[in-house]
Amino acid sequence: MESVPSPTLFIVATPIGNLEDISLRAIRTLSEVDVLACEDTRFTRRIFDRHNIPSPKTFFSYHEHNEAMAGKRILGFLEQGQSVALCSDSGYPGISDPGYRIIAECRERGFRVEVIPGPSAVTVALVASGLSTSSYTFKGFPPRKPGARKNFLAMEQDLPHTLVLYESPYRVGKLLEDALAVLGNRLAAVCVELTKKFEEIHRGYLADLAEVFRSKAVKGEITVVIAGNNPKFEKQASDTEDVDSD
Repeated sequence: MESVPSPTLFIVATPIGNLEDISLRAIRTLSEVDVLACEDTRFTRRIFDRHNIPSPKTFFSYHEHNEAMAGKRILGFLEQGQSVALCSDSGYPGISDPGYRIIAECRERGFRVEVIPGPSAVTVALVASGLSTSSYTFKGFPPRKPGARKNFLAMEQDLPHTLVLYESPYRVGKLLEDALAVLGNRLAAVCVELTKKFEEIHRGYLADLAEVFRSKAVKGEITVVIAGNNPKFEKQASDTEDVDSD
């Protein structure tokens, strides 16, 4: 007799920009689950339409403003024996997006959790930056207030790991200025709209990048990569490298 699969919470990574970056496994999973919980149903429907994925029977929002209530709904479906897929607007649920609480609760209750790998702005930006990838620290979004932001950066001041951050396009200039003040004039990269049509990657030293983004109007998703504490990544008096943009 064929065994009945146990109800599963599938954590589905979705494209960070280019809709062609979704995996075959993600497409199959989204087409087979009973229930889909996603950050923005309108956004996720674009993926379904682009890849002709049939919609699940139940389709609802799961985001930071309804996380507790939507989480209870997910648990309810799992208790009924139905599998649920969870996805955010881009990348992995739980990475600077809601998700880890429902994953932890599912683990505690004995429900199966399966991660469907896919794109992440963290790794794309890290590789594209040209900075060291041997070890890195991802810290999500920094605080909005200048004092808290500087304290946040100061924790990384003496560490050798490459630093990866997300930031709002409205605050990226301030972040670069504070990073320069706290960390020194290190090599860095500002990655804008990764994998999208108007992708831009600006590479250079923090002083030069801060100058560029002090007045540059930016739209879209921003990932900032900053070199770790190592003399070879700090600008010396003889260095003349300017910002490189592609």
